[in-house]
Amino acid sequence: MDRVTGPLTGIRVVVLAGMGPTPYASMLLADMGAHVVRVARPATRPARALAQMQNMDPAHDISNRGVDTAELDLKSSEGRSAVLDLVEQADVFVEGFRPGVTERLGLGPGELLRHRPELVYARLTGYGQSGPLSHTAGHDINYVAQSGVLQALGRAGVSPMPPINLLGDYAGGGTFAAFGIVCAVLEAKRSGQGQVVDAAMVDGVAALTARIQGLRAAGTYSDEAGTNYLDGGAPFYDTYECADGKYLAVGALEDDFYAEFLKHLRVDTADWPDQQDRAQWPRLRGFIAGAIRTRSRDEWAEIYRGTDACVTPVLDFDEAAAHPHNTDRGFYLQLGDVLHPAPAPRFSRTPAREPAAPTAAPTDVAKLIKVWRDIAPTADRKDIP
Repeated sequence: MDRVTGPLTGIRVVVLAGMGPTPYASMLLADMGAHVVRVARPATRPARALAQMQNMDPAHDISNRGVDTAELDLKSSEGRSAVLDLVEQADVFVEGFRPGVTERLGLGPGELLRHRPELVYARLTGYGQSGPLSHTAGHDINYVAQSGVLQALGRAGVSPMPPINLLGDYAGGGTFAAFGIVCAVLEAKRSGQGQVVDAAMVDGVAALTARIQGLRAAGTYSDEAGTNYLDGGAPFYDTYECADGKYLAVGALEDDFYAEFLKHLRVDTADWPDQQDRAQWPRLRGFIAGAIRTRSRDEWAEIYRGTDACVTPVLDFDEAAAHPHNTDRGFYLQLGDVLHPAPAPRFSRTPAREPAAPTAAPTDVAKLIKVWRDIAPTADRKDIP
């Protein structure tokens, strides 16, 4: 029996091309073995527009790795017909447009679920399919702000800091969408019925705050940014500049970890304030900063290596790719001139697909449809869990 590559091997996904979270969700599914076909407009597909905006070769767009591209004009009857032919053999359909767009194209959930009742139809948007903001334009920073999280990101007294676009687009959007898709596919295999997955970035980011909401209700978390244990407020959970201008990350929260941190700091700490005396945190921060500025980052990394002080050098991407632990795990892979993150998580029996550089070459749609038709639909196969 041939080795299965990825736990989603046999799952077929059709996704309408988009930016940000939609291709990221597609990559997650493709990494796990799903056959993902991205439907893009000929010559003007969003991936090319994004590449032009960023002056980036489409081959560098990692989120399209493992994904086939079908160039179809969705405004033509031929293009829509080809999409319907793909959908008739698919398990999942994904779109990332504002509410109502796919309905106007004749590719809304009502239409597609009539063609394939067991289809999982995933809709990935910023504000969701309902509510006053559902048709409003936005980007990662807007969705994170709307969720209440952006105000918590930053130093005390400093304006909130946008988290690149990792939090809204990728964590709250693409990752939650992929999770919802897999959940719905599992249910469809049991019931034989598909459904719509409404994945909104604001919903996903809000879900990430579960622990914080509990702490707020308990009265142990302040809404003032930069004053809590995990937001840079605590001097023993922060980053510090070293003698060489590089940084050290300190996460010595617990008493024993903090004691280990002090033991290896190589300064007299007898007169330092108590760790949990919040009123003295500014003074304690000054002591820690002064001590860490006495050595380079790599000197500190060597001093704390093998300890339980929870101290780590702040690495850039190239340093992270070369670090012995990371190379042992292989979680960054060099493909040509591009540093790829390895698929995650890992599986003991059905390992994820080996990443390959994305390609801009379009797929022959007619041949692809024939291949899909010649293989039994996944809903009828007993070898797929």
